[in-house]
Amino acid sequence: MNLFNGFIPLFWNKSIKLNSEEFIKGRGAQQNKTNKFSEFSYEMRDDFLEFCRLEGEEADKNKTQYLPIFPKTIVNKVTSIDVGMQYSMNPYQGCEHGCIYCYARNTHEFWGYSPGLDFERKILIKQNARLLLEEKIRSKRWQARTIVLSGNTDCYQPAENQFKITQACLKVFLKYKHPVGIITKNALILRDLELLKELSKDNLIGVNISVTTLSEKTRRILEPRTTTIKKRLETIRILSENGIPVNAMLAPIIPGINSHEVLNLAKAVADNGALSFAFTVVRLNGAIGQIFTDWIKKTMPDKADKVLHQIAECHGGTLNDSRFGIRSRGEGHLAKQIHDLMKLAKRTYFKDRVFPKLNTNLHEGYKDGQMRLF
Repeated sequence: MNLFNGFIPLFWNKSIKLNSEEFIKGRGAQQNKTNKFSEFSYEMRDDFLEFCRLEGEEADKNKTQYLPIFPKTIVNKVTSIDVGMQYSMNPYQGCEHGCIYCYARNTHEFWGYSPGLDFERKILIKQNARLLLEEKIRSKRWQARTIVLSGNTDCYQPAENQFKITQACLKVFLKYKHPVGIITKNALILRDLELLKELSKDNLIGVNISVTTLSEKTRRILEPRTTTIKKRLETIRILSENGIPVNAMLAPIIPGINSHEVLNLAKAVADNGALSFAFTVVRLNGAIGQIFTDWIKKTMPDKADKVLHQIAECHGGTLNDSRFGIRSRGEGHLAKQIHDLMKLAKRTYFKDRVFPKLNTNLHEGYKDGQMRLF
């Protein structure tokens, strides 16, 4: 591996002034934290930055790189009791959406990259994903269970526009009548509406749309390259109107940033047709604690300490909570208030609504790609 793969320095003249700090426009993370598995660490020297400034050069162009990879497997068994899925698959590793709180940032270190800017700018493209999926679900030993696209990173992130791996995988699920779930915060999913409608005819599809805030100002700094809130709500409405069940992911709830929006968020997604919603209380595990702390002190310096203290209050006094069964729910008075609001939201806006269980009965008869008569 190239020793410099894990390093993309902060740059000089592609930033904007935000709250009197240098801020990298269009990105969530504002640093490239050193990969914990690497024996090397890097820093950007001031004399080099000054040289670039004097020469009119950019220390970094802030460009996204798409890197092809060919993994041996694509379907992952999920063993965590905190995650409501049994199997997942991710066509892409890393995510250009740049959500600052994303737990998946830590996994980028396994590939030799930083969980900071590398996670948003070095996107690994699993070019053989469709073939691996087809091989998996055609196996004689495989019994149909819902496989969720985007268990880690968004399957409809900007890379999907070019590579269409998610679309190809949906065609595999349809061909073999296999149930599939999707988690996304990108309206690009509507490109595949006809595919989703075909899957829904046999109750083979469930979609989870993430809606974290109703404030565009908050969205732009919290999730910089995601679809607007207006488009996300519109996506929920269009999918619902076409008979595709939607669960809204009101996650994560971050005390002091979006915790005051709980009831309004629930009402908005219900008004647009969502059948249910789920939520988590933010946790800043692994490298995310440092990355998030650096980010909030640059974006919200007046409230940074308050927000960080409230997050810690929900997790036993620490930003990094890894306790199974508690880490996604939180504990303490603030977490209880969030849970109580969610219960009220469900009683008020989701009474008698039920998200359907997906159909696992058809696949066995279609393992050859067409219905077996005997």
